[in-house]
Amino acid sequence: MQYDVIADIHGCADALIALLKQMGYRETQGAWRHADRQAVFVGDFIDRGPQQIESVSIARRMVDAGTALAVMGNHELNAIAWFTPDPLNPGEFFRKHTSNNLHQHQAFLNEVGGTPLHAEIIAWFKTLPLWLELPGLNVVHACWHEPFMAQLASVLGPNRTLPDALHSEVFAEPEDKASKDTADFTVFKAVEALAKGMEVNLPKKSSFHDADGHERTRVRVQWWQSGDVSYNDGAEVPPFIRSQLGAIDQAARMPAHATLGYARDVPVIFGHYWRTGTREIIQNGRLACIDYSIAKGGKLVAYRWEGEPLLVNEHFVSV
Repeated sequence: MQYDVIADIHGCADALIALLKQMGYRETQGAWRHADRQAVFVGDFIDRGPQQIESVSIARRMVDAGTALAVMGNHELNAIAWFTPDPLNPGEFFRKHTSNNLHQHQAFLNEVGGTPLHAEIIAWFKTLPLWLELPGLNVVHACWHEPFMAQLASVLGPNRTLPDALHSEVFAEPEDKASKDTADFTVFKAVEALAKGMEVNLPKKSSFHDADGHERTRVRVQWWQSGDVSYNDGAEVPPFIRSQLGAIDQAARMPAHATLGYARDVPVIFGHYWRTGTREIIQNGRLACIDYSIAKGGKLVAYRWEGEPLLVNEHFVSV
């Protein structure tokens, strides 16, 4: 099978339709189909963009028809947590209904909030696996973390899904964020790593300001790097933030558990990281990030995999 791996859509259905058409898909019998290929979605169907329901519907119809596969993104994970009451805290939900969390989720809630469709879409999100191991190709939303995957395997539901009985552990965020910066396994840390990527505390008294002006003391990590990595070199951030990290003592190194590296022969394609600029393969052809910020004025990107053991820049397509 040849796969077209499609990046984070974030409610941009028009861009998704344009990309599918560009790749030779046609809408027949209620779903977009290709005569010789199958699409694979890396998650993050919702939030931010103007066409929330339509974006989910296109992907869902394709998955149901067998013309696509999909994995869960962090926005689907957060949507489940927002919707699901916390049985240990009456009146609360697994994802707290704070103003900041509401702002991140508002576009989706504007279309589905208070309707039966909301519950129906959440139920579909629960059917999405955390990762896919396809013949010759691996797909995950944010981070391929083999130790955590191995430990999760015994508690996940069919097809690597998150059963309802596991929710209390999945959403049990520790109050002490420093406890996240260890290699110790918890269900919460493992699911966070796969769906949201590796993130670590900056050295003490260090911080940066994001695009909204908020001060941050934690940073995303280029988990595919390995060995002795500085914060400036190992952070997965846009250039204006990287320049801020230059003020951190270069003797300070990323925690070893966060820079996993990747040495397997099977390539991995993932999304999540809001990249910009030229699409480029990572790690000598072993990895590709395909999220190029469609909901922030960027491109909707796909990688057209033809069975090659090493990924190549020429197989990126975008609209």
